[in-house]
Amino acid sequence: MIQIERPRGTRDFLPDEMEKRRAIERIMRRTAESYGYREVTTPTFEHLNLFTIKSGENIVQEIYAFKDKSGRDLALRPELTAPVMRLFVNECAVMPRPLRFYYFANCFRYENPQKGRYREFWQFGVELIGSDSYLADLEVIVLAYNIMKNLNLDFTLNIGHVGLLRKLLEDVDEARYRKITRMIDKNDIEGLEEYLSSEGFEGYIDRIKDLIGLKGGMEVIEHSREIIPEFDFSHLRNLCEGLEKLEIEYNLDFSIVRGLDYYTGVVFEAFAKRGLGAQNQICGGGSYRLTHLFGGADVPSTGFALGFDRIAEICEMKADSAESILVAYTPGMELEALKISERLRGSGKIVLSDVMERNLKKQLSFANTIGAKYAVIVAENEFKEGKVILRDLEKGEQVLVDISEIRKYF
Repeated sequence: MIQIERPRGTRDFLPDEMEKRRAIERIMRRTAESYGYREVTTPTFEHLNLFTIKSGENIVQEIYAFKDKSGRDLALRPELTAPVMRLFVNECAVMPRPLRFYYFANCFRYENPQKGRYREFWQFGVELIGSDSYLADLEVIVLAYNIMKNLNLDFTLNIGHVGLLRKLLEDVDEARYRKITRMIDKNDIEGLEEYLSSEGFEGYIDRIKDLIGLKGGMEVIEHSREIIPEFDFSHLRNLCEGLEKLEIEYNLDFSIVRGLDYYTGVVFEAFAKRGLGAQNQICGGGSYRLTHLFGGADVPSTGFALGFDRIAEICEMKADSAESILVAYTPGMELEALKISERLRGSGKIVLSDVMERNLKKQLSFANTIGAKYAVIVAENEFKEGKVILRDLEKGEQVLVDISEIRKYF
């Protein structure tokens, strides 16, 4: 018989891991909802051009793209910002703004699996749609920061602005600009210098290197003003003042350009300080404009996505654990035990009953194996008197309890 393995780049999650992941998810959801964000869900697959419109045909090599039985080009979603923007254009364009959406779902990319990088992965993210104010950027960054803080993560938050580089390179055509930003995103400074020289852009080299080398607090805004005096820094300054007012720890870093081309203003990234090695980015986001590419009006948006799998790997949170009870029985009392189990499940506890038809000794041994705190024993003689035996498996003590009052003990 052939043993069928799971596909490469995917994972199975056993109950202990799933309980931890759900506990993390609950904190993410509660935090987002406390800011007024509401959940949306989009299809697992979309039309392929939803992703090629904004990222180009080359992205087809990086995603799961296929034709359906009618020959339509479809793709498993590689991320969720574009689907949510498509949803907005299709369903929400006339709704009062701003709109605050959040999502939690699996995504798919066809890439080389490695630690912290999988072909199927999960994202938690938000999109604030309809405002280009610095207050929108401020809210989204603070929300991302507080989600990570509420999970007790140790991280650094870096903030940049792609508008600076766009202003500096405003005379460079879009194709060359994208190539330059990709090199900066990969920190390939040597390759960047060679490319600029080969294209006759030597005059940009020092200014670009000076700009992307700026890192620190608000003081770097003044330094960047010397490099790009024609840029309007008021939005970025207001954002930084807001972050400091709200006591958010951050660093300005103008080397952040993000890997996607649709960002237009503020961008930000968060990195775990330990536990993930080179693949330590756990959050990324910024302000962008996408809706006009999908047939809608040109609407400003700000959002972020959290790398749920990487966060689950380093988060030390323990899953919520409810006390468990095993309802055991002597021969012939199994149906009475099932009825009492149903009654106890309303108490909020985990209640198990034996379905293996084992003897009482083996049932109690199983209770110890799974870490049950209590056993309720349904025995024929006691049951005739309207009672069951309640045994504390940790203390080894037991008492007779009226069946009508059994829930009071839990």
